[in-house]
Amino acid sequence: MTTTRLVLLAGMAALLAAAVPTVASSQGYPARPITLVVPFPPGGSTSVVARTVAETMGQLLGQQVIVDNRPGAGGTIAAKGFTRAAPDGYTLLLGYSGTIAIGPSLYANAGFDPRKDFAPIGLIGSAPAILAVHPSLGVKSVAELIARAKEKPGSINFGSAGIGTVTHIAGELFTAMAGIKLIHVPYRGSGPVLNDLVGGHIPMSFTPIPAVHGQVEAGTLQALAITSRTRSALMPEVPTLAETLPGYEAVLHYGLLAPPGTPKPIIEKLNKALRDAIATPEVGKRLAFDGAEPLPSSPEEYAADIDRDETKWSRVLREAGIKLTE
Repeated sequence: MTTTRLVLLAGMAALLAAAVPTVASSQGYPARPITLVVPFPPGGSTSVVARTVAETMGQLLGQQVIVDNRPGAGGTIAAKGFTRAAPDGYTLLLGYSGTIAIGPSLYANAGFDPRKDFAPIGLIGSAPAILAVHPSLGVKSVAELIARAKEKPGSINFGSAGIGTVTHIAGELFTAMAGIKLIHVPYRGSGPVLNDLVGGHIPMSFTPIPAVHGQVEAGTLQALAITSRTRSALMPEVPTLAETLPGYEAVLHYGLLAPPGTPKPIIEKLNKALRDAIATPEVGKRLAFDGAEPLPSSPEEYAADIDRDETKWSRVLREAGIKLTE
């Protein structure tokens, strides 16, 4: 046997030996509890959705999925730290468009690349917002709102849950596409802006569906439009903004992410468990309660979704001149 052939055989043996632990660990996965990092405080809709999905996935996988809330800087602190987690499938991240697709352009030092620093597992669902106005504004449709804003540029304020939140950039996208000028008033969270909206201190806001659903039914607020491409099953009478502004969409997505380098068999097993969890009545009911739609996908589809979202929102932020240093 020639020296060259011996070298080749030795190299092949080494490659096979290196592959064995990965295959073995993938086949036995999961052998212990899994941690799901949620980059937001407990109690919010994002955290509640995460816990519902985690509980159901844990049952399907035969191991507990423990939610670990790590809030801060719109989720970017947790996302940055997550990129250094071991790629073994035992530490996962709840992906959220506000963090993964918006954060890198919003924060000067986000510290991660959404296209390279995560291994997408799959999408969970989509969450639109409602364009709600106080009755005192005196408009009953998006067309009337646009006409009013064009008639008196800069005379209408819109409140948001904070700079760079979906409730902010949804408004920025609206003003850009409608060709109008609105004055942005940032609040510290969705609770304070909703209180002022109901009280008539702010005339309009883009607000999560659960926050305004009851107010709209009671007549204290008026829902002009929803920011998704299609109408919501929870509020089917509310038109989409795209019905007035073709092409408008401001929807954030939830999904599951693993650290880069996680073995494909583990990603595939997690994707199946995620899809099966989303299909259960419990998870479907939780998503519907939050005004979200189930959105099962493959890892490749989630990767493409992240790419589209980052491209879209980075442009909106850049054109609006929105940037945070911390």
